[in-house]
Parts: sequence; structure tokens; C-alpha cells
Amino acid sequence: MDGFRILGLVARGTDQLASNFELSAPTSATAPASVPAISSKIPTSLYIAPQKQIEDWYTTVKNFITEQGVSFALKLLAAAAIFYFGRMLARMATKLVSEVMERVGTDPILVKFGANLLYSVLLITIGLASLQMLGVDVTSVTAMIAAAGFAVGLALQGSLANFAAGIMLIVFKPFGVSDEIEAGGQTGSVEEVNIFNTILRTNGNVKIIIPNGQITTGTIKNFTAQRIRLIELKVGCGYCDDLKEVKAFLDKLVRSDVRVVSNPGPSVAVSELADFSVIFSVKCWVATREFGDVRSSLLERIKHGFDEQGFTFPYPSRDVYVHQSAPNVSSKAA
Repeated sequence: MDGFRILGLVARGTDQLASNFELSAPTSATAPASVPAISSKIPTSLYIAPQKQIEDWYTTVKNFITEQGVSFALKLLAAAAIFYFGRMLARMATKLVSEVMERVGTDPILVKFGANLLYSVLLITIGLASLQMLGVDVTSVTAMIAAAGFAVGLALQGSLANFAAGIMLIVFKPFGVSDEIEAGGQTGSVEEVNIFNTILRTNGNVKIIIPNGQITTGTIKNFTAQRIRLIELKVGCGYCDDLKEVKAFLDKLVRSDVRVVSNPGPSVAVSELADFSVIFSVKCWVATREFGDVRSSLLERIKHGFDEQGFTFPYPSRDVYVHQSAPNVSSKAA
């Protein structure tokens, strides 16, 4: 209470100082014509309003402390206790939920995101409970938070769409890290699957960042989703070659590769009689991780084998026939 007494003394001193200044100032009767009266130029509110305002403040604070001070202090302590212990419980609950999600094999990205989301919701709830303990109208605060969330949602429509798409990718898992995919018009190996985007690495060591919204709204091709993949080659030989020998050669060549899966087994069959060649369809199944190496190896061995066996790789050709016309009659007469 000493502080408020000091404020009252300061107010009275200010009033006394203003009164002395008014008495010492020359009046309009005694002052020269060129010097105006000082007291007439100073508004009364300049030295009355501060005194009255300070006294009002003093009275308001004094009444609040004497009437509601103890009650408000108890409420403040209760609100602080609710926030402190509530935050501790929120951390414990978040840690417990994270451990449960990790035990059931949930994706680490989803675990981290879920834990942060749960902690934020609990912290907001605890803050509202603390404000309610202090007597603040929680309904108006909730309405303000909802309005702010609505405005932010309108401003970040694209980001929220990517956010929702990221949740779908993490939950449904159409692909995982290190899978080779084609999505969003790009092809590469998956390095990271984040909440807002997915990072690919191409064979040329180029880093590509694709918004998740573009991935979920388009077609996703996962080349490494299955254990084995099918290799299908189109091999053409000339019409003059023996088809049985060509077919036997291709079948033996494919089956001799130990990397080719025996079940389902390889197959060689004529698929088309083209304009310049007979097309064989060579199919075999290999492990997904060896797809590229086996395909390149088969193409190389087929070329060397055709050269050794004397088979031909026909290419488009055109026969040109030149007909010599009969001599002109006039030239014969000459």
C-alpha cells in the first residue's frame, strides 16, 4: 500500500505546483500588450486531468486488492498449477502414444507427426482450461481460434492439400523409401516421404522434389513393389532364316542364364509377321533388383549369337527396278 500512497503524494504535489505556477504568472491587466497572459493560455485539463486519473487508478486498484485480491491470487495459482501439471501430463501422454505406435510398426514420419499433433491439441486444451480458471470467457477465445484457423486454411489451400496427400501416402504406403517409382511425371528412386513433398533421386543423380498433391492425384507406378519382374524382348529374324533354329537358339540362350527364374519359366514364340522380318517375343522373369542387368545381358548375347549362327537382322529395304523404254520411231528413221 506504500506505493499507492506515494502516487497520491505525487498527484497532490503536481496539483500544488500547477497552482503556484498560475498565481505567479502575470495577469492580462499588468502584463504588457505584447505579452499575453500565461494562465489564459494553459488549459485547466493539463494539470487537473492527471491528478484525477491517478486518483481513479489508485482507487480502482485499492478496491480490487481489498475486495478480490485474495480470490484472484488463488485463481492465478490454480491456473498456473493447471498449466504446469497439464503440460507434464501432455508430454507423458505423447510419449506413451509414440511408443505404442512404434511397437505396432507405424511409419516413423507418421509417429513423429502424430505425437506433435497430439501434444499441440493437449497444450491448447490445457491453456483454455487455465484461462477459464482465471475467469476468461473461453467461448470467445475458442471462436477467435476457429476464425483464425479458417483464415489460415483459406490462405494455405495448396499446402493443406499437399499435407492431406502426405498423410495418405504415409498411411496407405503405395511406395516406400528406396523404391523405384514413376509419379507426378517423374521417375526415380524414393529417398524421402515427407508430410508436404516426396524426394526422388534419378539414375543421373538428380534430386527431384514433388508435391504430394501431384502424386496422389495422378498415376503411381511402383517398379519394385513385387519380388520379380517380367522381361519382354522383341527379336526379329529374316524370312530366309530357319524359324525352328532361331526359336531353339533363343530358348536355349534364355534358359542358360542362371538369373532367370524357373517358375514361371521363360517362353519364346512368334508374335508378328512384319513387313521385313519375323518377330519373336522372348519373355522371362527375373528378380526385380536384377532387371536392368539381365535385360542388357540378354540383348548383347542375342546379337553375338545371331552373328555366330548366321541369322540375319533384317532392316527396311526397297527394291528399285529400272525399265528401259523402247527407242523412239523418229530416232530410228533418222
